[in-house]
Amino acid sequence: MIHLAKIQEAAENLKGVAVHTPLVKNENLSERFDAQVYLKREDLQPVRSYKLRGAYHKISSLSENDIKLGVVCASAGNHAQGVAFACRKLNIKAVIYMPITTPAQKIKQVKLFGKENVEVVLKGDTFDDAYNEALLFSQKNKAVFVHPFDDELVISGQGTVGLEIVEDSKCKIDFLFFPIGGGGLAAGVVSVFKQLSPETNLIGIEPQGAASMKTSLENGKNTALTNIDKFVDGAAVKRVGDKTFEICQHSLNDIVLVPEGKVCTTILQLYNEEAIVVEPAGALSIAALDSYKDQIKGKNVVCIVSGSNNDITRMEEIKERSLMFEGLKHYFIVNFPQRPGALKEFVNDVLGENDDITYFQFTKKNNREEGPAVVGVELKYSSDLDSMEQKMKTKKINYQHLNEQKELFTHLIF
Repeated sequence: MIHLAKIQEAAENLKGVAVHTPLVKNENLSERFDAQVYLKREDLQPVRSYKLRGAYHKISSLSENDIKLGVVCASAGNHAQGVAFACRKLNIKAVIYMPITTPAQKIKQVKLFGKENVEVVLKGDTFDDAYNEALLFSQKNKAVFVHPFDDELVISGQGTVGLEIVEDSKCKIDFLFFPIGGGGLAAGVVSVFKQLSPETNLIGIEPQGAASMKTSLENGKNTALTNIDKFVDGAAVKRVGDKTFEICQHSLNDIVLVPEGKVCTTILQLYNEEAIVVEPAGALSIAALDSYKDQIKGKNVVCIVSGSNNDITRMEEIKERSLMFEGLKHYFIVNFPQRPGALKEFVNDVLGENDDITYFQFTKKNNREEGPAVVGVELKYSSDLDSMEQKMKTKKINYQHLNEQKELFTHLIF
């Protein structure tokens, strides 16, 4: 556990740098869950995420000799922006390693915040790949490695989010929901709450495809995952920090895993209903509320909205993943008879009046009775799928449902 005095020191150090973000009651979520739901808006930081707190607190502590050698870090985006912002403000040189798969918007923002103080190097497909490259650079050039989460000063900086929540809350907080990637934010806020509000239920949220903290807690030791789904890029790490694991191991009440499709649905709801733009990791805490709907009824709940660095070019993918998660978008391989009118019969006899073909790929083959087509159908109601499949069986149409065949689906659609 990080001592409260160290987190309070970080809060003093961050005055005039990080914004004391608002804690705002959300009326729609409160009504939906019959609870008092408050959002801690860390998406309103200058770098649009809480990562500025830990990065600045760490970098501002460096000695004169460290400053001369410069710093290096690895990040999927938000930590990089925090480091870039801090280095420009403190006039320190930084080399920032980011995965090649990092959204272009985050790379652009890093360069914008760091200007001439920052060099961006793209390496590897995941955060862990970029992390290893940054460590090699640090060892070779004696540059100070600014860890995104497994550092006491970084954790203390992130913990100031918890201090502000406790300070701004006018009532007892029954539940606190927060995202977990490497665990820096989690370790910081649970350190605060265990010392200032020990009765609060502390619920960490991970993406289903990158459950590194939950796996580690279940194994009783810090465990690296072999493969992860990188979609929730701000919270997708193969291995959490040793320090953060040790703190979370003794402090968390629960960890909830949220499917990536559910994250996408939450992103769209926040945008359409609240005009709040969040990145996938920023939606995690709110996306988890459905899993706790019975427990939080009538309670005071805080969700940390961790960041809003979302690339607009990802919105089509986000919509697609949401529709599939909600059971409203389905893909099939349909073997059509190779005769005129086959497609027309499919449209008239199989699809309902509310069904819409959104994807169709077909190449006519010579000397064959049937030709396969990949067909994407968007439904108005998820329950319409059973009727659609029954009609294909009745008409003896040979088909495969692709949604559950991940490898084949990815090869044919994405």
